Amino acid sequence: MCCSHSFEDKPLPGQKPEAFDISAVKGMKFFDPHVHMTSRTTDDYQAMADAGVVALIEPAFWLGQPRTGIDSFRDYYSSLIGWERFRSSQFGIKHYCTIGLNSREANNEALAEQVMEILPLFVYKDGVVGVGEIGFDDQTAAEDKYYRLQLNLAKEAGLPVQVHTPHRDKKHGTQRSMDIALEHGLDPYSVIIDHNNEETVKEVLDRGFWAAFTIYPFTKMGNQRMVEVVKQYGSERIMINSAADWGISDPLAVPKTAALMKLNGISAEDIELVTYRNAITAFAQSGQIDEADFGVNIDQSAKFEGNSILRGGQQPRVDKSSIIIS
Repeated sequence: MCCSHSFEDKPLPGQKPEAFDISAVKGMKFFDPHVHMTSRTTDDYQAMADAGVVALIEPAFWLGQPRTGIDSFRDYYSSLIGWERFRSSQFGIKHYCTIGLNSREANNEALAEQVMEILPLFVYKDGVVGVGEIGFDDQTAAEDKYYRLQLNLAKEAGLPVQVHTPHRDKKHGTQRSMDIALEHGLDPYSVIIDHNNEETVKEVLDRGFWAAFTIYPFTKMGNQRMVEVVKQYGSERIMINSAADWGISDPLAVPKTAALMKLNGISAEDIELVTYRNAITAFAQSGQIDEADFGVNIDQSAKFEGNSILRGGQQPRVDKSSIIIS
């Protein structure tokens, strides 16, 4: 199953790609452990809540263009533990985040040095469940340096690590990421290796790491391929996420994949592990996650720093009932 060729997802008979009816998993709860909600609208939050997403993790990442100063990093990290957490709560979704210097911007060493100085001010904040997403992009010497420094920070803070594996030369980059984590004395069980595919999954699991898969249109990993991965490898230490960044992406990728798994005969227990329970188990090592915090009451009349999610006379929603929108 593992090869270096491109992979193509095939829809079920009579279905268009990605056109899955998520009513098949109505009533199930989902945890999306890697979703960049800074890039999404409130409509996306509403759709995710209606589809059963009760909690998520937003990793710090590259915003599409290079940041020009340390204050832009400081404001961005502050938004992850502040405004974005509030915005998520307005739809009954518990928001967590991981904080780190992304691999792409690690190559600006002058700025990266300043970022490393402020990271300890954020990784100990409430709601921060890991250091991430960190790792490799072009696998440069600078990326290696700051990956190692942040692994040490995660060890000091007692936090899990969320690793971004490179888009190019993924297999080697994934192996290198794991080798370095072990070299720095991290327990593989505390390290979530993300953006896996058929080339990388076996070694990640064999070495005791968590294998996360980003369900992403046209690239990374598609729904049907993910079904086959779970059929072959089972559900232990496997989780899926949507990423849902500023590119072409789908914030409903987790419930859609759960629905496709169900239609393909994967057990409810395995679906729950891959789309909910495993993410909680992995990131709860931070000491920050309590399921009792999920499903909080919604009060959209609340404000954060004097601001609300309401505009132009919109009426607040003050209940938490919802239905699946197919």
